[in-house]
Amino acid sequence: MILVFYPADWSPVCTDQLSLYNQLLPDFKRYNSPEILGISVDGIWSHLAFAKDRNLKFPLLSDFEPKGDVARRYGAFQHSNGEAARALFVIDENGVIRWSFLSPVGVNPGADGLLNALEQMYPNKGKLGE
Repeated sequence: MILVFYPADWSPVCTDQLSLYNQLLPDFKRYNSPEILGISVDGIWSHLAFAKDRNLKFPLLSDFEPKGDVARRYGAFQHSNGEAARALFVIDENGVIRWSFLSPVGVNPGADGLLNALEQMYPNKGKLGE
């Protein structure tokens, strides 16, 4: 599973980041079909509108109440502004975090780290034609 913590729906960096992951869903799915979940402190109605507007094909989870509880558990909550940090986690089928990355504020972490982590976890699964 891939967990993507992000600060807010509709922000330019978050929009670019989640749109990139949406485009790369076929690449992620080659690795034992990992599920991708986006998580922010925005409410469900914001998530529904944002996902529809951006045509996202993966779920967005609301960490709204208690605000940031899930992000806190992963060490991905920014107390200074009450938002999730931009953080990525790759979790194996046994629930073990195999890779994580905390991105600097305002920086889109891209997908290279995720794809490299999946390749290390599932060698040969991501190769085209296999």
